[in-house]
Amino acid sequence: MARILVAEDDDNVRSFVVRALQMSGHEVLEASDGGLALEIAQEHDGHFDLLVSDIKMPVMDGIALSLTVGARWPELTIVLMTGFADQRERAHGLDALIYDVINKPFSLAQLIEKIDDALAGRPAEIIPLARSAL
Repeated sequence: MARILVAEDDDNVRSFVVRALQMSGHEVLEASDGGLALEIAQEHDGHFDLLVSDIKMPVMDGIALSLTVGARWPELTIVLMTGFADQRERAHGLDALIYDVINKPFSLAQLIEKIDDALAGRPAEIIPLARSAL
């Protein structure tokens, strides 16, 4: 199966995601913030099939992590997670860099489906972003 790096500052969400991916047969390394995730990626020279990262985190957020990882290892697939609509809009400008954004809360089935699609290279479902009124 795949080798996946998970960056999430919420212990409960990180534990849920890591357990779900491990139960699906994946090898998973985890970090509690983007800075630690970048250190792990560097220690392993980017040898991951997938990076799954929360957008809003201390130290280094998921956007900065994606920009750094994507520049260094462009073949690494990136999936972001967020519970905030404004954070999803921030990720919209990274279309060429990230596979997709998963909105929290998500179910186990939704997570596994999105990860399977990302690993298989299937096109992400396009969900239009809400446009703020001017």
